[in-house]
Amino acid sequence: MPPSRSRARPSKVSAEPARPKPPTALDAAVLPDHDLVTEAGYERLGFVDLDLSARDAESVEFTQCRLRNTTLSGTVLSRARLTDCLVETSDWANLRMPSATLLRVRLADSRMTGFTLVDAVARDAVFDGCRMDLSGWRFTRFTAVRFEGCNLTGADFTGADLSGASFVGCDLTGARFDNATMTGTRFRDCVLLDVAGVTSWRGAVVEAADLIQLAHVFADALGVRITPDP
Repeated sequence: MPPSRSRARPSKVSAEPARPKPPTALDAAVLPDHDLVTEAGYERLGFVDLDLSARDAESVEFTQCRLRNTTLSGTVLSRARLTDCLVETSDWANLRMPSATLLRVRLADSRMTGFTLVDAVARDAVFDGCRMDLSGWRFTRFTAVRFEGCNLTGADFTGADLSGASFVGCDLTGARFDNATMTGTRFRDCVLLDVAGVTSWRGAVVEAADLIQLAHVFADALGVRITPDP
């Protein structure tokens, strides 16, 4: 009898994120009634043109909410939970969300420089056209998450589980992937110059055009010298 052959395990493929399910009509959020306080729950509210910067609250929940032109710059929301939410043209620079959960969330055209989502969970989330340079995602687990057209220069994905994430048309110059899980992580039409932690890229899916940019990075990691053409 011929020797048995072990079957290779299929690589995990990032699924298409499910869309948020906001209601057709929203009540308007107003201050101070809907300010950010610990263990507050906000449901079916529209946060429009509000300044919620420099707050500090824990276990805040947003359910079926819409945030437009809303500032959370410099705010800390520990263990926050966003479910079925839409965020548009907002300022989330330096917003910190440790141990938070994002479930069916879409963030579009927003300023998120220095944003951090550390030791958190993101599932069925889309980041579209956001400025996310110097953002931090350490030890966060991504399931059906897509980054599209985002500036992620200098982003830190150390220790993250990116097996359910995809990056499309993103600038990842100088991003870090040390000790990340990347089986099935997809990259298409991205800038991948000077990325760190390339030894974690086992199992990642990279388009041929993008792979060319990684040649020198992979060579440095393996100690391979590349000489110029004569």
